[in-house]
Amino acid sequence: MNYKILHVIILLIAVVLGNACIEKAQPQSSQEKLIVVVSILPQADFVEQVGGDKVEVIIMISPGASPATYEPTASQLKAVSSAKMYAKIGSGLPFEEVWLDKIRSVNPDMLLVDTSEGITLIAMEEHHHDEEISGHDGDISGMDPHIWLSPENAKILVQNICNGLVRVDPANKTYYEQNKEHYIHDLEALDLDINESLSGLKNRTFMVFHPSWGYFARDYNLTMIAVEVEGKEPSASDLEHLIKTAKEKNIRVIFVQPQFSTKSAEVIAKEIGGNVVPVDPLAKDYITNLRKVSNTIAQGLT
Repeated sequence: MNYKILHVIILLIAVVLGNACIEKAQPQSSQEKLIVVVSILPQADFVEQVGGDKVEVIIMISPGASPATYEPTASQLKAVSSAKMYAKIGSGLPFEEVWLDKIRSVNPDMLLVDTSEGITLIAMEEHHHDEEISGHDGDISGMDPHIWLSPENAKILVQNICNGLVRVDPANKTYYEQNKEHYIHDLEALDLDINESLSGLKNRTFMVFHPSWGYFARDYNLTMIAVEVEGKEPSASDLEHLIKTAKEKNIRVIFVQPQFSTKSAEVIAKEIGGNVVPVDPLAKDYITNLRKVSNTIAQGLT
């Protein structure tokens, strides 16, 4: 067994035993905040927008960390033991696939909300482009987990989060639903702004290192080309092909994200006389970030 996984399992056992030794907690007072756990920063923004001053959010994947490799800390696991709800992405995020069952064992009574419910998944860029899964009750391996990078999908995520908050705190149903409606209105305005910023572009093909932006590309009639090949750095022949493609498509910008290496992107950019530009799919301020990303992509394709 991997030593790091064994270490976390030991921590899980310690947390569970520690909770068992504590006297039964008193009922939650009206002044206490609901503790809600999420996997990534954008989800935290969604929960805070709906929950307002009635929630406290625990974010499992630290800023700058990769969902493919992050491991929870002992302090995070201890905090989870007091949570009322875990809002999971539910679309095959690697962190959740590996750790969620172990995390839930710390607090089996917390409500687990699948925020992807109702979203149609699409295949990752390196898989079949015409493949989709509606409802995704079956195998979701090979599907694109980055569902939050579509404002249309974000509205569904927010609705599911609201439903979960109402289940654990029905007394504040009206408060949560009013906040949800206000934020969905903001997401609709964001969608209009992105459409406007990307309208009129003749070149609609962009290159990224990690294929995070598939739903964004789908929604706004763009074509995404990924440098990464099935989660790995491209080979020399892959790089040669990507450089040729970039030249043919008149690509001058390679978009990268802080959670991954930029080495391959820099090689391609040098060969095509282009630039490497950062965009972060995991930034917390969702609306501000997506506006920034759309403007950055528009400038890169102009």
